[in-house]
Amino acid sequence: MIWLWAMLQALTVAGVLNYWRHLPKDRKVEAPDGAVVILSVRDDWDGGADLIARLKAQSAPFRLLLATSGACPAAEALAAREPGWVEAVAAGVADDEGQKVHKLRAALRVLRPDDRWLVFIDADIAPPERLVGRLLFPLVRGKADIVTGYRLLLPEGRGIAALVGAVEMQLATLPRSPSATMPWGGAMAMGREVADRLDLDAVLAGRLSDDMSIGLAGWRARLRLRPVRDLLVASPIGGGGLLGFGVRQYRHIVTNSAGMWALATGVVAVQAAGWLWALGWGGWSAVAVGYGAACGRAGVRSRIIGAVVEPEQARLARRSLWWDMAAPFGVTWAHLAVQLAAAASRRIRWGGWDYVVRRGRVVRMTRA
Repeated sequence: MIWLWAMLQALTVAGVLNYWRHLPKDRKVEAPDGAVVILSVRDDWDGGADLIARLKAQSAPFRLLLATSGACPAAEALAAREPGWVEAVAAGVADDEGQKVHKLRAALRVLRPDDRWLVFIDADIAPPERLVGRLLFPLVRGKADIVTGYRLLLPEGRGIAALVGAVEMQLATLPRSPSATMPWGGAMAMGREVADRLDLDAVLAGRLSDDMSIGLAGWRARLRLRPVRDLLVASPIGGGGLLGFGVRQYRHIVTNSAGMWALATGVVAVQAAGWLWALGWGGWSAVAVGYGAACGRAGVRSRIIGAVVEPEQARLARRSLWWDMAAPFGVTWAHLAVQLAAAASRRIRWGGWDYVVRRGRVVRMTRA
């Protein structure tokens, strides 16, 4: 059993090393005409001064399309101040689909004929100046149909926020390939032709999760979904409801693709069972193997973090690595607990709404 455990741990280290080895050294960007960045914001959005400053510093030009419910003063004020760069569209309040999806669909309906490249981002990210250009590079060069980055959580402290960050880090540094990549709605791009081929408005209609809906539609259409490995985009996390955040992410998966959830849960369950054996019956040698692999993974992840984000962001992101070194079994068990909790219900609370979702579609929604 010890050899099986050692092989399992070696595979986990090899996976993270694979991600590190495939980090692009030459981070090429493209800056074509006709790019539009679509940003969905809540009514209580404060204007995102840091985000807007980062968007203005992007290496590629674009116009900014703010999708609101219709009662966001900050979005209206920004559009009034920057009429040549920012446009705000009011979607109203949804009654049969996710509010974010409702706003994105409204944005799609006001696209201009010369909007050739669509970039979708979230309001809670701190993007590097290369974000838009890096997302566009594979599209412009004809190397992909849909391109995505992924979030890198920046926990406020070393407690639960860092634990959630450690769980998310397991996902962020997985080896990725076009046949096993789901886009992340926080940093995703596609060409207008691809959006039209998918009939993106119809793909999103009635849905809750934008990225799961687009990803599954892309798989069914046999599109090339490409990850940009150096775009692990900083996303601060803190406050309450952190474990609920993790449960919600996996509930999006299980309500859209039970098979994908089962595969992910099975992989984590094997690791969780291995740790149970190591701590209960494997002895000190099994524990040493597990901790050695955990420290190895943490070391490689630390180098990945340092290579893709700003120094202060890297300092915050590395807080999650302490969990992986001090209690790697705890990270794995927490990951499995989140996955199992996600399958216990079809109800998703998100953005002030309670949704009931079946097969990715919203069947009921009420104010939270």
